Amino acid sequence: MVNVALGEFLRTCRASTTPEAAGVARPDAAAGRRVRGLRREEVAQLAGVSVDYYTRLEQGRHSTPSAAVVDALARVFQLEPAGRAHLADLARPARRRATQQPPQRVRPAMQQMIASMTEHPALILGRRTDVLAANPLACALLTDWTRLPARERNYTRWIFLDPDARAAFLDWPAVAADVAGTLRLYAGRNADDTRLSELVGELTIKSPEFRTWWNSHKVHERTHGTKRMAHPAVGPITLRYEALALPGDEDQTLFLYTADPGSPSQDNLRLLGLWTNTDRRRTTDVARARPTAGAAGSGDRPVPSHPDHDHEIRRHIR
Repeated sequence: MVNVALGEFLRTCRASTTPEAAGVARPDAAAGRRVRGLRREEVAQLAGVSVDYYTRLEQGRHSTPSAAVVDALARVFQLEPAGRAHLADLARPARRRATQQPPQRVRPAMQQMIASMTEHPALILGRRTDVLAANPLACALLTDWTRLPARERNYTRWIFLDPDARAAFLDWPAVAADVAGTLRLYAGRNADDTRLSELVGELTIKSPEFRTWWNSHKVHERTHGTKRMAHPAVGPITLRYEALALPGDEDQTLFLYTADPGSPSQDNLRLLGLWTNTDRRRTTDVARARPTAGAAGSGDRPVPSHPDHDHEIRRHIR
């Protein structure tokens, strides 16, 4: 089988690797080069393979290079760990037909654990960055995933297609580029995932930015980092996040967000939590005040608001 993805990734790596970084360019010959990156001949020499062999790799005609060749190419292109892993994934024998991945479920114990985190936003992402679970504070910080149709509960889709996501992140381009790289990393391991193909197709059509970053073939693995956000109700919030793989739950990652102790961001996050908990109490009161369906003379009656809660939230926001 022709391995198109491997060939495209190799061409991208070759174009982005400078001769100076690879140690093959002579200062007096730099002006005469007609290619921005390395030549195929140079890659082949540095990797210890023939030019014909490497050419066939780029053309996808040799789809399963050995582990030694993969390591050599990763060294030539100076790939980071995520890039090395992606190259190794692409070099594996391809499956011959697309498959439908079974639905993922979050264990009840995990659901209860993140729900108990009232001071820290937490969510669990699954395959192709599907949002499998999120606690109320994460929904208040990002978006209420429960209000979306099941097939639209996807973090990458939200980042690129929801205008609120662009406003939420102060450095949206960097965040979005990393998310596209994360999805590209997943695609290298699961090229036969039909839902993934549908998602990539939709985003490629609807988002020029996604199309550009997807075609760059850059990969990104989220482990930890910082998010700079602007919430419309409470203001700026800078959060640190940790990505924790869940042992025993394949392809599920817990993302936990925290603010620096004593910082304005922690104050704003606590304010958002207060607002979220107040809103949840109101929802519970509405449900309790509603008459049982089918009861004689039933009808939805207005539920008294909580002016004390409203006043407290407004006072803090001011």
